[in-house]
Amino acid sequence: MGAAGAEPGPRHGREAGPGGRPRPSAGGAGPGSRSSEWGGRGGAARVDPYGFERPDDFDYASYEAFFSRYLVVLTRRAIKWSKLLKGKNSIQKSLKVKRYIRKGIPNEHRALIWMIVSGAQTNMEQNPGYYHRLLEGEKNDKLVEAIKTDMNRTFPDNIKFRRTADPCLQHTLYNVLVAYGHHNKAVGYCQGMNFIAGYLILITKNEEESFWLLDALIGRILPDYYSPAMMGLKTDQEVLGELVKLKVPAVAELMERHGVMWTLVVSRWFICLFIDILPVETVLRIWDCLFYEGSKIIFRVALTLIKQHQAFILEATNFPDICDKFKQITKGTFVTECHTFMQKIFTEPGTLSMTTIDKLRETCREKLLSQG
Repeated sequence: MGAAGAEPGPRHGREAGPGGRPRPSAGGAGPGSRSSEWGGRGGAARVDPYGFERPDDFDYASYEAFFSRYLVVLTRRAIKWSKLLKGKNSIQKSLKVKRYIRKGIPNEHRALIWMIVSGAQTNMEQNPGYYHRLLEGEKNDKLVEAIKTDMNRTFPDNIKFRRTADPCLQHTLYNVLVAYGHHNKAVGYCQGMNFIAGYLILITKNEEESFWLLDALIGRILPDYYSPAMMGLKTDQEVLGELVKLKVPAVAELMERHGVMWTLVVSRWFICLFIDILPVETVLRIWDCLFYEGSKIIFRVALTLIKQHQAFILEATNFPDICDKFKQITKGTFVTECHTFMQKIFTEPGTLSMTTIDKLRETCREKLLSQG
């Protein structure tokens, strides 16, 4: 279904940053998992904690410098989260919880917190057995075939998704996507969903929880992104364009002058929620906030990337140059240093209310519909 054409290109850590160094895929190991991150001879492991292989030109020195600093943050946050949860499997939404989430959820608590704050836990508890009934029911052959086609294309650089892996996460991914396609027939299956479901599986290590989190994202948090017409996705790309006009007008003017449509440079940011665009741990930190605060987080991240690199983008003198600059701004130490990056997304773009976004969505949607 939906020809998103959204299959992410370069994989984790394979692109060079603006300084020519490869972009590290920051491993989100918790404080207790230094051993999974640090391999033999005192260096970072060849495979990151999520199963992604590091490329031959991986910049281990920069990565190790980052991770040794980040480990201090992870340890401090883990202690605070343990005190907050007090061994319970529940949490109430509050300003304190929001603040904690913005500072990062330790990996050992991530699945639980995502499930609770997104509403996925409630939905799962209210619909016992529903997921398994979907898998046991009649299947749409066309949908099943589309999903099967994408199995080997999903994270070929992740050892856990290889056919030879035991257990092989391809089987889990297939089940989650088939169940979701039959649960939400208006969406079915669309490229991009495989990567999102894959990340959910890596974090939850639970098929049914991944299904309900996918439902939270596609059904509620991301309005109409993956339907065949992709109206929500198109609308939000236009909304970003309007926000850039307000907050970074020089970049908006450059885009307009050279006739560069926003969809050309940011569609993969939206469709894949920054998977394969930003390092793994940075993506997970973004998702922590996305599950709690909703889709405005995507705009905060996008605006921060653009605003932070405004001078660099404005060096562009033609259409292909602009497209290249937008690829470059998602690389390098700024995005690898996930803790500082997350602080920036809440300061750099300034005020950004859901009311503003909803108003812009309304006008952008009307404009798109009138264009046919």
